[in-house]
Amino acid sequence: MRLNELVPPAGSHKPRMRVGRGHGSGKVKTSGRGQKGQKSRTGNSIPAYFEGGQMRLAQRTPLQRGFNNPFRKEYAVVNVADLERWADEREVNPETLAELGYIRTTKDTKLVKILGDGELTLKLTVRAHKFSASARQKIEAAGGTIIEIPMRTTVKTKRAKTAPATT
Repeated sequence: MRLNELVPPAGSHKPRMRVGRGHGSGKVKTSGRGQKGQKSRTGNSIPAYFEGGQMRLAQRTPLQRGFNNPFRKEYAVVNVADLERWADEREVNPETLAELGYIRTTKDTKLVKILGDGELTLKLTVRAHKFSASARQKIEAAGGTIIEIPMRTTVKTKRAKTAPATT
């Protein structure tokens, strides 16, 4: 085999279309550009960001100022150090936390998360929606118990909503 004998594989090289070069070319009068309009003219180049005269996305986004996630879960946060002021052997739950003023319950923040900042020496039963790993460790080390309040989860797919119940 020599260099002058090398040929590309069959079908890999296609000759370029010569537009506007007579009837035999198949692309005669308008050269495949259609009739009239901006895209049929010479020198036409519409930038990718152009949206037909509508204010383009790059200009609109500073006006919108961010994105609000409708599915975001807001948690009222309570540290382990706050639980140290509790009476011993008493249950800690969102209702008692709200009564004593540790959290403010609104329609947005009905969920409670316990974080591990501080130390705990009391043996408490703590009910909350979420616990950090350090808070879980500190409460259990003090002899307390943790009860996670189950949260309502949403079904993410249409198929799961319409699936028949298994028996």
